[in-house]
Amino acid sequence: MSATRRQILARTGASAAAVAFTGAVPELFTGTATAAPGLGHRGYGPLVPDPDGLLDLPKGFRYTVLSREGDPLRSGEGAVPGNHDGMAAFAGPRGRVRLVRNHENRATAPLPVPAVPGLTYDPAGKGGCTTLELDGRGHVLDERVALAGTAVNCAGGPTPWGTWLTCEETEDKAGTNGYTKDHGFIFEVDGADPRRTGAVPLTAMGRFQHEAVAIDPGSGIVYETEDAFEKPFGLFYRFLPEKPGGGTGSLRAGGALEAMRVPGVPDLSAVQETGTSFDRVEWVPVPDPLAVRTPIRLQDFGPRGITHAQKLEGCYWGGRSVYFVSSFAHRAEGSAADHFGQVWRYEPHRRRLTLVIVFGPGTDVQLPGESPDNICLAPGGGLMVCEDGGGAQHVYGVTRRGEVYALARNAQALGAPEDPEWGEFAGVTFAPGGTTMYVNCYTPGTTFAVTGPWR
Repeated sequence: MSATRRQILARTGASAAAVAFTGAVPELFTGTATAAPGLGHRGYGPLVPDPDGLLDLPKGFRYTVLSREGDPLRSGEGAVPGNHDGMAAFAGPRGRVRLVRNHENRATAPLPVPAVPGLTYDPAGKGGCTTLELDGRGHVLDERVALAGTAVNCAGGPTPWGTWLTCEETEDKAGTNGYTKDHGFIFEVDGADPRRTGAVPLTAMGRFQHEAVAIDPGSGIVYETEDAFEKPFGLFYRFLPEKPGGGTGSLRAGGALEAMRVPGVPDLSAVQETGTSFDRVEWVPVPDPLAVRTPIRLQDFGPRGITHAQKLEGCYWGGRSVYFVSSFAHRAEGSAADHFGQVWRYEPHRRRLTLVIVFGPGTDVQLPGESPDNICLAPGGGLMVCEDGGGAQHVYGVTRRGEVYALARNAQALGAPEDPEWGEFAGVTFAPGGTTMYVNCYTPGTTFAVTGPWR
């Protein structure tokens, strides 16, 4: 059962949060090749206030600012765009690392992704991706545009073949907000050579308010979350590619888009107890993946309906399962029940869906542990989670034992929790060797590299 964060603080005397787990937790932490048994079982101590007022970290850790919005791009293409969001790290030659980073820019964004010939989808779109290339010592060698002319690029996910899938979190059509093309698609981005992938929407994967994706490396099936803002809320999808072998461009060949139906469960928020499982999950063909007339979540899925959930966010593959996050659910906004964050596991080989983690409810927004958003597996074991809630914002860890600890805090939020200068964290990811954590602060857009005594 879950408890309030105040209750856990009183019980443990530590900066913790409320998390409940099922008994079969180990699989949750086996998704990375560098994960080591026995690690990730406790935090790194209290956060030390940063004298520069940027990022509070535990003792022994340090950060480097890699990039800030408004600074010149090293490529000379313009200024670093704002609204830093989802991100992934890829191995480059000679120990280099490439970071491919989203910019969740809407039509009114003051710092758009610069339009670059051959990499621009819609000249009126201000979102897209940039790529940072770092040398073996973590120094920035290059920073350039990888995709432009898209809109509201929120999260996404890496592919097994080393590219990035960036997701547009919008349903705006041509003629809306000045756009000249329809938006709401996924785009593939090759950080090493963006012109290989260009600016081509993967239309068969659906047009909706995309959030994140994860790919089953065995079957090639792509799982997709939808963060719809109004009731009926988003759906959980899978895309079955016609050419499942992978490789750059394979997703352009088309395929079938399906939505998840959990029989008897129209709203996942109604499930409150960890360990609750549903067998024989169904996948229903989406009638109109391009949502020409009607948003997908409003389409007719037959008399048995379809399963919705509020704030479907992060998504990742681990072990033999796909995991996805619901950041929160509020009855007042139309959900069946309240919660402060859930993580679900779907096992394709069993067609089984299980609620594995419940966050909260929280009672102190200055402590970590609510509203999980972007999420990744930590090389030393456990999860790293970007918080997108009220008050101070954290990157926090969830250990194998169910403990929650703060790893980073946006220092400037502490002075004015009701109106923090720094926004949410996003895009947490690790270097291929696991020695450096990269994370974005959404606004003002900043990319950090965090090093220290990782276990």
